[in-house]
Amino acid sequence: MITALRATSQTLAAVLRARFLAEPSLAALFGAGGATVSLATPDEMVRRREVGLSIWLYRLIRDDMTLNRQEERSGFDTFRRVPLPLRLHYLLTPMLSSSADQAPETEQHILGAVLQTFHDHQSLGGADLAGDFAGTSTELRVHLESLALDEITRIWDSLERSYQLSVSYEVSVVEVASRRPDLGDRVVITPRARSGLARAGASP
Repeated sequence: MITALRATSQTLAAVLRARFLAEPSLAALFGAGGATVSLATPDEMVRRREVGLSIWLYRLIRDDMTLNRQEERSGFDTFRRVPLPLRLHYLLTPMLSSSADQAPETEQHILGAVLQTFHDHQSLGGADLAGDFAGTSTELRVHLESLALDEITRIWDSLERSYQLSVSYEVSVVEVASRRPDLGDRVVITPRARSGLARAGASP
């Protein structure tokens, strides 16, 4: 579907929001405290004066491992075109006001809840799904990435902000469906079989 990227982001946000509200020590912050799980970049959250957790989709790449799989049959004589398979990379950053009491401790607590959530639930599906994925058979795999210092530095340089404690996750495989018509059934041409059986001693 064309909204697969958005639905993936909404699913991650919904899962983490529910986790924070279920955690007694974070429920007040993400409930009455007004903290949000946002899809905005850390810089956008600062400009909007928002606090909470930034889930920023900063990179996507094609998944070549599943790109060349065979089409699925969509009808008696038609095949559904293979969707574009993607791997999405997210930067998750706790965003709290520097003037808030125990801000560093709370940021680390938020990240700890994130790490625990996706360690326990590396596959998201069914009731976890949100947005246009809700009610579908979609399954998302969530994998913690260990970025090298130069990689994480380039990401923060692109934001023109000083480095903040954050983690990166890869989500796969996210499929963007084709809008082109289904393919017609393939015509397979095979050599015509010989009719009858050759008699013993007969000329070929």
